[in-house]
Amino acid sequence: MPGWAKGPSHVFPGFLIWCGRRMSVPQLISGVVPPAVAEATVMTVWPSVASTGLGRTLGRLYRIKSGFGPVSVGRLALLATIPLGLFLYLSLRLPWAIRRYRLTNRRVVIERGINPRVEQYVDLDRFDAIDVLVSPGQEWFGAGDLVFRRGQIETLRLPGVSRPESFRQTCLKVRQSYVSVAAVQPSPVGAA
Repeated sequence: MPGWAKGPSHVFPGFLIWCGRRMSVPQLISGVVPPAVAEATVMTVWPSVASTGLGRTLGRLYRIKSGFGPVSVGRLALLATIPLGLFLYLSLRLPWAIRRYRLTNRRVVIERGINPRVEQYVDLDRFDAIDVLVSPGQEWFGAGDLVFRRGQIETLRLPGVSRPESFRQTCLKVRQSYVSVAAVQPSPVGAA
């Protein structure tokens, strides 16, 4: 068999010829799908235990620094509540309780369940700012709430996002791309 036939040899728009077989390639650039064509996931994050009241209470307890030497009240409380923390984490992963926050090329979505069911969402052109609110107890987990706003109106809240600033920046970049492309695309005229 000649060397050129062992792997991808020729790329044509829409098709890839590989070892004599044609395979459809839906995207010319991997991972880039226009919003008008399909909804594609950009990033998915999972809420941390800091999204729950019990998790925030544990975070407030764990940050207590009083004590002597390397032994502090917070560290002792952490050791004493390991089973409770583990139970809390696993309860967030139960099939009927599991939640995820998904950023797509069209919207930000809160989904619930093993087979994701949309609970809430906000379209990318329906917010203009995202605030990070860190409640007491969330800072110990490195988490915070993302609040999507349009003017002064809250359009969506994502509680307990781990490393919220990185997800916030990604949301703002995807939103800017979406709004920029929508601004230059011609709007449909007449009935479809």
